[in-house]
Amino acid sequence: MAKAYLDIRLTIEGIDRAGISAVYNLYKEPFLRNVKGALTNELLVHVEDIRIFHGFRSMEDAQSYLLSKFFNTDFITSLKPYIIGNPNVKIYEVA
Repeated sequence: MAKAYLDIRLTIEGIDRAGISAVYNLYKEPFLRNVKGALTNELLVHVEDIRIFHGFRSMEDAQSYLLSKFFNTDFITSLKPYIIGNPNVKIYEVA
């Protein structure tokens, strides 16, 4: 069971959902296979925004992922052409 969730909210224009979905699908398996403490990865699509939820074993694992090259250089950089502004990122701890 996940003890922490990373919530990434991306503001988009409707047409860009397909691009974000492609990036998400490209990185989903490497995330689950290679990121320490990674348990789940979900994509929620709405007309105005997209939310990506990553589940982790611990708050520390979620925080480490936010500082990683995989998150900042690979994943977020790949999303940039499809989003408006910067991602809104929050970490939630399960009580």
